[in-house]
Amino acid sequence: MGFTEMWQDLLPIGRGPGGGYRRFSWTAADRECRDWFTQEARSRGLALERDRNGNLIAWWDVEAEPGAGAAGMVASVASIAASAVAGDAMAGRVRRDAVLTGSHLDSVPDGGAYDGPLGVVSALAAIDLLRDRGVRPRRPLGVAVFAEEEGARFGVACLGSRLVIGAIDPARARGLRDGDGVTWAEAMAAEGYDPEAIGPDPDRLSINCFVELHVEQGRAMTAPVGVASAIWPHGRWRFDFTGQGNHAGTTLLVDRRDPMLPFASTVLAARDAAERHDAVATMGKVHVTPNGVNAIPSSVAAWLDTRAPSDAAVRATVAQVREAAEEAGGRHGVEVALAEESYTEVVDFHIALRDRLVKVLDDPPVLPTGAGHDAGILSAHVPTAMLFVRNPTGVSHAPEEYASPEDCLAGVDALADVLEELVCR
Repeated sequence: MGFTEMWQDLLPIGRGPGGGYRRFSWTAADRECRDWFTQEARSRGLALERDRNGNLIAWWDVEAEPGAGAAGMVASVASIAASAVAGDAMAGRVRRDAVLTGSHLDSVPDGGAYDGPLGVVSALAAIDLLRDRGVRPRRPLGVAVFAEEEGARFGVACLGSRLVIGAIDPARARGLRDGDGVTWAEAMAAEGYDPEAIGPDPDRLSINCFVELHVEQGRAMTAPVGVASAIWPHGRWRFDFTGQGNHAGTTLLVDRRDPMLPFASTVLAARDAAERHDAVATMGKVHVTPNGVNAIPSSVAAWLDTRAPSDAAVRATVAQVREAAEEAGGRHGVEVALAEESYTEVVDFHIALRDRLVKVLDDPPVLPTGAGHDAGILSAHVPTAMLFVRNPTGVSHAPEEYASPEDCLAGVDALADVLEELVCR
């Protein structure tokens, strides 16, 4: 099954009537995506593993015996693949000096089709292309599907890769809750994983490098394929505004402690602060309690996403927003609390690896991005690089996100060229 057939097969999973996707971690849509990936891996004779943090990896292994090609590998990995499919939390073996590619299959609420899945489908298609070329890899080649990359359900982006490198405390991860109060531990256990086993996994970091292909999440490219230079520093902060619930019709304005008022001031302050510090700032998620038309809210929880070219700009933006929130809270008798939920410093991708990709691809455009990725998380421990496929709409995290079929196939070709260079030399 080639790229186009795989893409069409995956496309309906988790798609809503408006065209957007809701592929949230440990839900029925997520399970269906994982089943799709499992089937695609097994059909290629790849050794499928699921690590203890909920990530999936399908391996094209290197056999020591001369003449062992793709067909010979099917039998040698059959027991590993079977045990992984059966539900072993840790299957297979340590693959040192391996090359890893892939991305994620989860989505933001009503997100686009390409963010994440393009990298997974392209990686499988690239393996097909390498086999068609008769490539004999000298290193194992893996395709990864990372868990909870978007953080849409449990609030922390790139959770699967953060757990692997030890960037988040396992106890905190187990206690993360979704909007319905379900914890990460409960959701994970319901899908057959052991939440007590999550945490740093240094064996997974013994690889040679990680290369992630991703749809461009802006409109900066004129060529079909580009290479990432860096990821802006970015983070998420939670504001809690606590006032007093009361009757909307009988409570005088002077007697109100309405948390919506300082929240509204904070939204405007975020825009002002971003403009002042050459950053971007977004308050796109809010929970209002009790969320009734005829009730003054008792509390408001809102999340601030801030990104900028420098750490100083991000911190200055958040500090200005916090000051405005606390000032507005004081005027309206509302308590304001701020908590940093996640933060990723600037990521400058591995220069030698990036330059190697640029050489292989004959000098493609090189550009930074304000979007976070698992590649950025892993870069603290493993040489990483990224390829971008052109997005003519410039829209991402929305149904209008797009890459043309021709550019998608160009991305597969580019990824195959890069992987051939990395696994054969």
